[in-house]
Amino acid sequence: MNSDIIQGKWKQIKGQAKQKWAELTDDELDQIDGKRDELVGKIQEHYGIAKDEAEEQVNQFESSCHC
Repeated sequence: MNSDIIQGKWKQIKGQAKQKWAELTDDELDQIDGKRDELVGKIQEHYGIAKDEAEEQVNQFESSCHC
């Protein structure tokens, strides 16, 4: 799934993102609003991982998203 689709359907898939990254708050997910770079940044911040690892997690999420 491409990142434009994620941004367009963010309200529908936000719950799936919350399940995958439970440390992200609802307010943060609302603020991210499907923006890939912001999602990667918040994952880095909350989980203390490198940018490339966060990017890989988002890539996996995009490819496995049920939307």
